Formats: sequence, C-alpha cells, structure tokens
Amino acid sequence: MSETEKQSLDAEVRDEKVAETVTINSVDGDEALRLVGTARTTQFSEEYNRKLRRKLDLLIPPLCAAVYFTQFLDKTSLNYASIMGLPIVGQQYNLVSAAFYFGFLIFEFPTVYISQKLRVAKYLGANICLWGVILMLHAVGTSFGAFFALRFLLGMCECCVAPILILIISMFYKKNEQATRISWFYVMNGLTQIFGGFVAYGISFYTGTRLAPYKIIYILLGGLAIVVGICVLIWLPDSPVHAKFLTKEERIAALERVRDDQGGTENHKIKKDQIFEALLDIRTWLIVLTTLLCSIPNGGLSNFSNLIIKGFGYTSKQTLILGTPGGAVAAGHDTVMRLLTFLKGERMLPIIIALVPTIVGTAILVGLNNSGNKGVLLFGVYLVGTFGSALSTTYAYNASNTSGHTKKSTLNSLTLVSFAVGNIIGTQIFQPSDAPAYIPGKIAILVLLTVQLGVSLLLRWINLRLNTKKHAKLAEIKARNGWSDEDVQKEREKHAFADLTDKQNIYFIYTA
Repeated sequence: MSETEKQSLDAEVRDEKVAETVTINSVDGDEALRLVGTARTTQFSEEYNRKLRRKLDLLIPPLCAAVYFTQFLDKTSLNYASIMGLPIVGQQYNLVSAAFYFGFLIFEFPTVYISQKLRVAKYLGANICLWGVILMLHAVGTSFGAFFALRFLLGMCECCVAPILILIISMFYKKNEQATRISWFYVMNGLTQIFGGFVAYGISFYTGTRLAPYKIIYILLGGLAIVVGICVLIWLPDSPVHAKFLTKEERIAALERVRDDQGGTENHKIKKDQIFEALLDIRTWLIVLTTLLCSIPNGGLSNFSNLIIKGFGYTSKQTLILGTPGGAVAAGHDTVMRLLTFLKGERMLPIIIALVPTIVGTAILVGLNNSGNKGVLLFGVYLVGTFGSALSTTYAYNASNTSGHTKKSTLNSLTLVSFAVGNIIGTQIFQPSDAPAYIPGKIAILVLLTVQLGVSLLLRWINLRLNTKKHAKLAEIKARNGWSDEDVQKEREKHAFADLTDKQNIYFIYTA
C-alpha cells in the first residue's frame, strides 16, 4: 500500500471515530441544546406540528418576503430613475450602478461576523431602517459623487439581507420545507418589477416642478423601507429559542421539528475549524462559481433592462409599463420551480430549468436584434428574467446542504461576495458605446449561463456521491457496533444541535 493510500485510510478511520465519539456539550453546541438537550424527550403529533408550521407560516415567510420586496425594489430604483430624469448618464451611470455592489462586497464579511455576535433579526431591522433613510437622501443629491456615495452606503446596509433571511428560514423549517419558504420571498423579485413599474409609470405623469419624478420614487421607496424595518424589529424572531410569539412548548416543538435535519440553529461562537472546512470544501467554490455566473447577468439586467426596452423604440412612459409583464413571468416561473423543488426534493435540476428560458430569450435578443419586430424582442426580454429563480435556488441549496453555524455563515458570505463581484462585472458589460442594442453584453449572458448548466450538473453529481459514501460508512459503523435502527436514530438526535459541520456529522444527508 502506498503512503498516499495509507494517509487516506487513516483519515477515513479518524472521521468514523469522530462520528462515533464526538463530545456534545452546551458550550460548543447551539443555543437550542440548552433548551431541548441532546436527546428527544418530548414527542409531538403530526397534527400538532402541522398547526405549529401554519403558525410559523403566518409570520416568518411574509415578513421575509416584505424584506426582500423592499430590498429588491430599493436596489433596482436606479433602473426606474434612469429614464425618469436622473442627472447621471453614460459611463457615470455604469459606475453609480456598480457602487451599490462595491459597498455590498466590502461589508459582506464584517456584516456576517457582526450578525453572528448579535440577535440576527434585530440587526436586520436596524439595517433596513438605515437604508430607508439613505434611499430618501437620493432625492437630495444631484452630483455623481453624491449618488456614488449613497449607492455605496446602500449596498453596505443591504448586504446582510440574504444571509440572515436564509439563516432564519433554515432555523425554523425542515429541509424539504426550506426551498418553498425561501421562494415566498424570492417571488418578490418579479412582483417588485410589476409594483415598481406601475408606481414609476404613475409618477411619470407628474407635471409639477418642485420635485423631479425620480426624486419622488426615492422618497416613496425609502419611507416604505423604514416601515418594513420597524415591523422586522418588532415581530421577526431571531431563532426558535427567542421566538416570543411561540409558547415554551411550541419553541421546543419547533426545535424538535428540525432536529433530524442535522442543520442546527443559532450559535454565537466563531469556530476557526469550520471556516477552514468551508474554504477547503470543493462544493463551496462551485457554489461561488455558479453564483458568479448568474450574478453577472443580474448586475446588467437589473440596471439596464429599461434602457434595453427603450432601445426598441419606445418612449419612457411606454417602457415603464412594458417592463411589468417580465415581472409576472419571473414570479410565475419561480413559483413553478419551487413546486418542482418541493415535489422532487431537488436543487440543481430546478436551476437548470430556470436557465434554459433565459438562454433562449437572450438568443432571441441577439439573433433578431435588427428584425424590427418589437413584439418578439419584448418576448425575449420577458423570457430573460427567469434566471432569477436560479439565484434563489442557490441560496436554498446553501441552507439545506451546509451544517455548522460558522461554516454556514462563511459559505453564505462567500456566496454573497461572489454575488457582489458578479454584479459589479455585470454593470460594466452594457457599455454606453454599445447602446441601444448592447449586443456584447447579451452575448456574454448567453455564454455565462450556458457554462453554468455544466457547473450545476457537477454539483449535483458530487452531492449524490457524498451521500453514497456516508450511507456506506454509517452502515459499517452500525454493523460494527451492533446498533439497531432505533440506536441510529438516537445517535442522530444527539448530533442535531451539536453545531457539527456536514462533514463532521455522519448523519447529515445532502440534497441533490
């Protein structure tokens, strides 16, 4: 046997010993461990759990949806302002578009660290109120420098949204429920496009001289954000342990519901070994890559879609109203993808299905650019918006395929850093010199999303392979110790809130 083979065998033996002899205590474990312990002591009926889930559904997903609705609306406000008298044009517009993601990128790691040390929902609510104020200040600025600085600060405040919302959903819901609940707030991307388009269209008829139409947009959306932030501060729970809207018995039941998923809940201790594991996990970098490939189109289209439609020969008012059907298509497609995810228990296949219409739509925009057929070109624009559900499914993938609070936070922050970098690049693929057709940018989207198809299939294959190895190791441990199925279940329950990573925990199963 070669030295490499010996080292590999020794590593496997160590992993098995860790799985069997891991010490579980309330210091290293989640906060949940101090409330429910290592063993399941209380059984709750299916009917009780269904009522509890309905109670959770009435509060948590709607609040998360309101947050995401507000964030996406605020983030894309520049897209509406661009054809409503915004004084920033040309290359300066590209730079102001990118400023949001520069702030997002720089503050992503600090905000994840800060949120793990604080109550996550309270930290989120404070950020929402702050960015509402910043958005309203856009109505005051008129220079490039002012808009760049405000967009930068807006990105700093909003970068905490996705990791915190995903973390909260993963603490309250089982794996097979997470993607559906996360979809409730990612459907907001499409609904935001409809709402924002109609609001901007109505404001475009304003003929007063006291305020420019784009300033009214910023004041209105900033005020809405502050209202949502206050609601989050009052009602959104930080974790099942701190959910005041639940009785103590319901809090215990909420924790027991997610025990078998082995994903854990809240833990305020930063663990270096989990950070290193996240950085050395090949799946981490494939998720970073797939996020990057999807975020470049997002950065371009979220800031330039109205300019693209206007380039077909429509007026500003017509452009605002014609952009709204794309939101309906995106929302409907995302709903269908979530249903598929729920029924099939898949993550990567829905991503692939989400990418195909965007690839087709982009091909239409490139191939029929000079056809003069506005109807077909608009159809292409509406198809392009379906790729958004691929991003939301990627975040759901993180929630259900990563365990260990610090590892999950690290992966989420790396994903969001990749999101920011991709969006920065995306704001530059639509150059003023390429207007109004922006053919190079459209070709870039076509190529990037085609590559992502292959990355998604590779990730799915890796997860299935890891599950096969885990099943084999668990069967070996079970046979060696003479465990019954009941013994295995007891061990699984003991590991649930020990804040172990998905690699450390032999009982953790990946979702393909």
